[in-house]
Amino acid sequence: MSGNAVCTGAVTAVKEVWEKRIKTINEDLKREKEFRQKLVKIWEERVSLTKLKEKVTRENGRVILKIEKEEWKTLPSSLLKLNQLQEWQLHRTGLLKIPEFIGRFQNLLVLDLSRNTISEIPRGIGLLTRLQELNLSYNKIKTVPKELSNCASLEKLELAVNREICDLPQELSSLLKLTHLDLSMNHFTTIPPAVLNLPALEWLDLGSNRLEQLPDTIERMQNLHTLWLQWNEITCLPETISNMKNLSTIVLCNNKLQDIPVCMEDMTNLRFVNFRDNPLKLEVTLPPSESIEEDEQELFGLQFMHTYIQESRRRADNQVNCSATLPIAINTDG
Repeated sequence: MSGNAVCTGAVTAVKEVWEKRIKTINEDLKREKEFRQKLVKIWEERVSLTKLKEKVTRENGRVILKIEKEEWKTLPSSLLKLNQLQEWQLHRTGLLKIPEFIGRFQNLLVLDLSRNTISEIPRGIGLLTRLQELNLSYNKIKTVPKELSNCASLEKLELAVNREICDLPQELSSLLKLTHLDLSMNHFTTIPPAVLNLPALEWLDLGSNRLEQLPDTIERMQNLHTLWLQWNEITCLPETISNMKNLSTIVLCNNKLQDIPVCMEDMTNLRFVNFRDNPLKLEVTLPPSESIEEDEQELFGLQFMHTYIQESRRRADNQVNCSATLPIAINTDG
């Protein structure tokens, strides 16, 4: 029995030594694999950085990263070494997301990532306090973070053709310098209060959404001079629209308007309107003009609008006169 015990003990000891050696080898292999992976990553980052440096140009005194039609689904952290960049222009690169470290590019003035496949805007975007233009059109964004309101220098914001954006955070109304806003081809059913309260807004595109009506509070946008509302489902215009004294262009083609409010006749700053392809209840023929070609005259909606309002007023006056001259029936029975 003692011999068997010694033999068993020796086997156990050898097994333990072997298992320990195997474990050590496996750990060494694991460390070596991790080290190689780090080397590969470092190498890839260096290669990526070299490629990115080749895309950096200088235009009008600005340092610009410009990439077009070249696959960059993600941006490497080595990009941080180019923190002097003032403008990004990355189009049709297949970019899936804006890097979380975007907020560390404090010199950025323009961020143009249009025509990619970005699905969200990181909250770190709010750290870009010098950013003047942000273009994220033609992506797959569904929501806009309230942190965007911290981009105090923002003057131009383009979110067109994301298709799923249906609202904006109220905090965006604090963008005091924002003058240009493009929200076309999304899913808005009304003008967000944040937009109505933007104090400096001059140009707004809400075309190709699902707007059914305009709020009475639209008159708050006193600095607005251009308003695009084509391809919506708007059925009527509020009387308060006539209080928008700076409005010079309004496009309302392809809606469901049945009438043009008479008050629009008082909008003396209007230079261009378009009511084409609306089911307006009155048929109006423009008087011939020697100075305007027929096709141009049809597109010149301002003359059409005034002619329509005049016809509408004439018919209203006729109805009043007809009502006043109707004979009064006197009941003589009894």
